[in-house]
Formats: sequence, structure tokens, C-alpha cells
Amino acid sequence: MPPDPNSNKRVRIAFVSLFVVFSAGAYFVADLGKLQENISARESRTALQRITDPGQIEEALGQYPSNKFLQMLAMATRAADETSAGTEKVLNEVEPPAISRNINLGAASRADLEALRRDLKAAQANAASFMPRVSVLLKTERDNVKKYALTLQVKQDVVTGLLDTIDKRHAEITAFTSRLLPARADYYRAYENYVAVLAGEFGTYKVVDGQFIFPFQRTVDRYNVAASAMTVAAKHVAELQEEGKKAKKSGQERWIQFVNGL
Repeated sequence: MPPDPNSNKRVRIAFVSLFVVFSAGAYFVADLGKLQENISARESRTALQRITDPGQIEEALGQYPSNKFLQMLAMATRAADETSAGTEKVLNEVEPPAISRNINLGAASRADLEALRRDLKAAQANAASFMPRVSVLLKTERDNVKKYALTLQVKQDVVTGLLDTIDKRHAEITAFTSRLLPARADYYRAYENYVAVLAGEFGTYKVVDGQFIFPFQRTVDRYNVAASAMTVAAKHVAELQEEGKKAKKSGQERWIQFVNGL
């Protein structure tokens, strides 16, 4: 049969129509994605404007469970809490349990004093070697948050802002821990020197009303020097711990500022 002169034209029209349909579909999908993103952003702003504490982010996520921004923030908050707990655990492990107990040195035997000295030396060594464990905790948190945020396909600038906020917090934690651990090592060293005086003079001193009474002035002088050094070192640790509480509060405030700025 002779070719239909209109068939090629119909094919072209059909092809063009098909192209238009697919183009319209692609446009609709892209537009839908933008619409969903805008809705998500509005939901985020609505939920986050009432946030005054990091713990409230979970509550906001409960209102909008499919919101990617809130999913990201909730995960980052949980990760930060886990890092905080892990860091606290590491710092607590520096000190053997025997040291934290309220030991009555006046009633302690020589064996008790020597055992305490060994624990204090172990604590010194721990304080010098535990920083790498803290660094691992911080890196793990950042890597996990970044990986999770990227799977949500959140805007890159938001992810970058989140990671910058985490990096600032981690820098503060690293700087603080790098000061706290040596300070605790100094305290354990001073405490061990103090106990060494008692162990070396065991059997020569008496305890009256909680005070050590030594028979020779040179021993009294040695004891006073050791006791004074321990007191100074303990005060430094206490000051750093108070500073750490303020830094933690400041970090929470910065986190809230980041959240409210989204």
C-alpha cells in the first residue's frame, strides 16, 4: 500500500505530545519536591520557634514525624547526648574506685596506704592516656551525624551549618578535656605524695581529733608541704569542673541558636 502522507506527521505529533507529557511530569515532580521542601521548612520553623531546650526537639519531631529537618536535629541531639555520656564515662574510668571512696587515712594500715598509692599512680597514667578515647567519641559522633543528614538529602548549606556547630562544640570539649586531664593527673600526683609521707612515717604519728601529730618538726614540714600541694591541685580541678558546667550550658545555648536560625 502507498505510504500515508499524514502518517509521518502523526508520528511526529505523537512524539511531541509524548515529550510534552514527560516534560510536564518531570516539571510536576520537581515542583512537588520543591513544594514538599517548602512545607517541610514551614513545619520546621513552626515547630522550632518554640524550642528553648534541646530536649524539646524530640517533642517537635513527634508533631511532625516525617519532617527531615526535625529528624536530622533529633538524631544530632541524641548523638550529642551519647557523646556526653561516653565522655563522662571515660573521665570516670580515669579514677580507680578505691580513690573515690571516702578513706579514713588516720585509721588506714600501712598496707591500705600502699594500696592507695598504687591506685593513685594508676590514675595518673590513665589521665595521661585517655584523651585519644575522647577524640574517638567525638569523631564517631560527627561521622554518624553527617552520614545520617546526607541520607535525608537535606540542603547542603543546612548540613554544613550543622557540622560547623558540632565542630565548634567538639573544639571546646577537646580544649577543656585537654586541660582537665592534666589537672587531675597533678591532683593524683600530689595526693600520692601526701599518702607517701603517711606511709613513710607509719607507726610514728598519732591522730588526735582528726589531726596528724608527728614527733619531729622536719616531718611536720614535709607533711604540710604535701598537704598544701594536694589542696591547691584539688582546688584547680574543682574550678575546671565548674568551668566545664558553664561551657556545657553555653554549648546548649549555641545549639538552640542554630536550631532557631534554620
